[in-house]
Order: sequence, then C-alpha cells, then structure tokens
Amino acid sequence: MPYRAPVRDYSFLFDHVVGLEQVTATDRFAEATPDMVEAILTEAGRMCEEVLAPLQRNGDTHPARLENGVVRTSPGFDEGYKAIAEGGWVGISADPEFGGMGLPMTVTTAVNEMMASACLALQLNPLMTQGQIEALEHHASDELKALYLPKLISGEWCGTMNLTEPQAGSDVGALKAKAEPQDDGTYAITGQKIYISWGDNDFSENVCHLVLARLPGAVEGTKGISLFMVPKFIPDADGKPGERNDLRVVSLEHKMGLHGSPTAVMEYSGAKGWMVGPENGGMAAMFTMMNNARLGVGGQGIGVAEGAYQHALAYALDRKQGRAGGSGSIVEHADVRRMLTEMKAETWAARAIALSCAVAIDMTTATGDAGWKARAAFLTPIAKAFGTDVGMAVSQTGVQVHGGMGFVEETGAAQYSRDVRVTAIYEGTNGIQAMDLVARKMMDGGEAAGALLDEIVADAKSAQDDLPDMAQAVFDAAETLRETTDWLVAQELQDRFAVAVPYLRAFARVLGAGFHLRAAMKGDDPRRALARFYIERMLPEHAGLLAQVRQGADGLYDLSLDDLAAA
Repeated sequence: MPYRAPVRDYSFLFDHVVGLEQVTATDRFAEATPDMVEAILTEAGRMCEEVLAPLQRNGDTHPARLENGVVRTSPGFDEGYKAIAEGGWVGISADPEFGGMGLPMTVTTAVNEMMASACLALQLNPLMTQGQIEALEHHASDELKALYLPKLISGEWCGTMNLTEPQAGSDVGALKAKAEPQDDGTYAITGQKIYISWGDNDFSENVCHLVLARLPGAVEGTKGISLFMVPKFIPDADGKPGERNDLRVVSLEHKMGLHGSPTAVMEYSGAKGWMVGPENGGMAAMFTMMNNARLGVGGQGIGVAEGAYQHALAYALDRKQGRAGGSGSIVEHADVRRMLTEMKAETWAARAIALSCAVAIDMTTATGDAGWKARAAFLTPIAKAFGTDVGMAVSQTGVQVHGGMGFVEETGAAQYSRDVRVTAIYEGTNGIQAMDLVARKMMDGGEAAGALLDEIVADAKSAQDDLPDMAQAVFDAAETLRETTDWLVAQELQDRFAVAVPYLRAFARVLGAGFHLRAAMKGDDPRRALARFYIERMLPEHAGLLAQVRQGADGLYDLSLDDLAAA
C-alpha cells in the first residue's frame, strides 16, 4: 500500500501525551493554535504521500552521481525538493523576521518525520539546512543573517555542515583545515572534508557550507576551532549567486544505503569564507547545529520505522501462505502478528520520546526555564539513539515479515534497513550519545533523570484504579531505574562509560512504557491494547539491561588484545 501520513497519531500525542498545550500557551508560540497545527500536519502529510513517497525507490535505484564535477541527483528529486521549499517546510521553526513560520520545534519534528518516512534520502537535505539556519540565528552577525537566512529559509539555497576530515572523525579537535585572514575581512579556507551530506545538488541556486577550520596560531584541539560560512557561489552586491568559489566535490561515497543523498568529499582551496561567531568559538556554534540535527536524526529513524512498518503490514495483509484462519493471509500467523505489533509499539514509543524532547526544547525557547533546558538536554541523546536504534530494528523486522521476498531488492523492504543504518552513526554515534547521557547530562547528580522518573511514577499512581497491572509494572520499572541511576552517578566515569549503552536503552524502555501508559489512560481500546503489549512484552527488557549496568567496567578488559585476536 502507499505511504499514509500518521497525522491522527501526532494529534493524539500532541493533545494527550506530550503536552503541546504547554507550548502554545506561551506568548512565543501562541499563534500555533490547534486548528493551525492540524492544518499544517494535514498539508505536510499530503505532500509526503503524493509527492515524496513516489520518489523513495528512485533514490535507491538511480543514485546521485558525479559527472565532470557536477552532481546529478536522482530522477524526480528536483520536483520533490521544489515541493518542500515552496510549501515552506524548510523554515517551519525559523524566525519570521527572515521568512520563517516561527512554529514550535514539536511541529517541525512531526513534519520532518513524515518526510523521512516518505523519502529519507531527500529529507536529509532540508534537515541539514534547518540546522544551519538555527546556527546562524544564534551565532552569525546581522549582515550574514540578513544575507543568508531568507535564502535558506525559502529553500532557494541549501545548507551543509562540514566537520569530518580523514583523520578527524568523532575527535573533531584533530582537524587540519586552515583559515587564513584576508585584507577584506574574509578568510581563505583550505582543506578537505569528508562525509558531507548533500555537499552539492543540481536544483538549488546555491549551496552554503558551514566549515570548521583553524586560524593561524590557534591552539590545538577543539578550543582552537572557528566556524566559517563558505558558499558555493559568492553572493554579489544584490545578494544573488555570483562568482564560483574555490571549492569542489572531489568524489561521492559509495554507500550501503541512502543512495539518493550525495555524500561528498569536499576540497577547499583557498575558498572565500566569512566567520560565524567569535574566533575559536566554532564548536559552540556548530553544537547548536548538531543538537538540532540530533533530534532530527532520531526522527529520521522513527520515520523509517513507520515506513518499514507500513510496507511490512501491506505485504502481510496480501501474502497468502500456510494454513491461517480469518483472512488467510500471513498476518493471521501468531509470529507475524507479534512482529507487526512489536514494530508498531516500538515506533510509537520512540515517537513519543522524540516529541517530548521537542516540547522541552520549545519550552526552553519560550521561557528560558532551567528545568526545561535540563530536560531537553537529557532527552536529546535518548531521542537520537533510541529513535535510530528503533529505525534499524523495525526495518530489519520488516525484512523478516517479508520472508524470502524481503531479501529481494525489488520489494523495497531492504531499502529501509540499508537507508536507516547510517543514522546510528552520524551526528554522534549512538555510543557517544550514551556516553554524553551518563557523563555531561548527569553532572547534576541525576536531577534531570529523577524529574522524568517522578512524572512516570505519578502517572502510574493515577492509573492504578483503571489499569492496575500495567500501572504497577511501570511503577516498579521506574523505581528500579531510579535506584540504578543513583548507583550510577556515584561511579567513576570509566565505569559509567562501560555501561552507557544499556543504561540509555533501559531509560528509553521505561520512558516508552510511561508514555504508553499515559496513552492508555486517555485513549480507546486499540491504544490500551498497544500499551499492554509494550508494557507486558517489551518493558521487561529493562531488568536485564539494568543488570548489565550494575556490572560497571568489571570484566570488560579481562580479555587481552592477544586474546581478542586469537583464532
């Protein structure tokens, strides 16, 4: 069946689970009325269904390619991008002063997820631009804002982020790109960057690169890095693309998936750039963009999970195999029904976590409240890592639902799995997200974690009369997680890092259960049934994960390097 945008699901989550009404009650977002939000979701969903979803297979079977230094994008991607730009979907949350809608990040998160479900390879382009817009809004000079923001927000120009170099991956401080000051106040940028998503295209007027580089004499490491705007075409006096800058796409990566998204090796040979933010302040500016992207990438994982689920469900409803009652299709078989229900329950939990994170970001923007800021910071690595883990797991299960046909490329089932795999790697690997959670995000002694657990416990107590079994299970899980959190914050950092991944997943499990329970209290019988499935069959995983956490680093290094290499 074709992709169907889950607009009803978003509306339910907004109204009954994640508390969007808190956001729209603020002066900052008062114009985002329920009717407006519903209209936006409906219109964006229609575009995703009718324009973007038909491009999904094109991106895989007709990849972006480099011809004589020119990037040629997949068939139909130009029209798909035009629909995104003209619909205003790039600048949903951007500043109205420069042409944006100024709507909550929560709404943007839902729209981005739908676009990722429909065609992840193309959706990655506006996601990169959105991150650049936010970085410029917070750190650029007034002159740069006036020149670049209207063009980026309208979609006339696209944005990228250039961090990684061959010798500097997660260790960004090892970068070697240079920025030489020029007499006119600009900088000559020289160096090579790799893994640059949408480093070029053939449908936008300009491609604007945010590039990390080091000034002469700057200290080594991250403290000596500055950020620069380096456009493909240098804007003329009227702000129109003019002279070609001295930068080029050297090659495109041959990737496991996301074939429609050109991932470039970029070469800068004294290209003209303008500093964004203060000298040696590049990491602070870039982290603004990366934090935006981390929630967005989590949404990409969830979007792919939704697409893979719908694809698998359509196949299961149609495929006749074995002796099944009812419809006679494989959806009647117990194991297939288990897989499909697990896919649906897992995707819903990850979506609730991501939207709750977005609400916290919006409340921080609207109020500046320290509590909301801490909540947003704590939820961001969970939303990114769990959302992308769910994308990988659900898309793999989707292949399994298809059986042998899942291993045949023509069905399209495998594409979801191949496309989503990189989301657990870029914008900070999921292991790095987990390490961030147990280190930087727990410098408060676990206060932000405790506040979230308090909410889950309160919901469980409220549900005790109507849903006693589910409520008790969620209550017990939250308290067990609280005890383990208290233990974890008392450990040395290396012990925390050793168990960071199971801890993050356990926290996500309990958060997901809490949101499912809240939905069961507010929803109809199908929502209660989905919550019961998650709480009874999936939440118990948290106990095994927390048992791992209690081990710390014990035994982790007992095998020597020779032992690891032994046949």
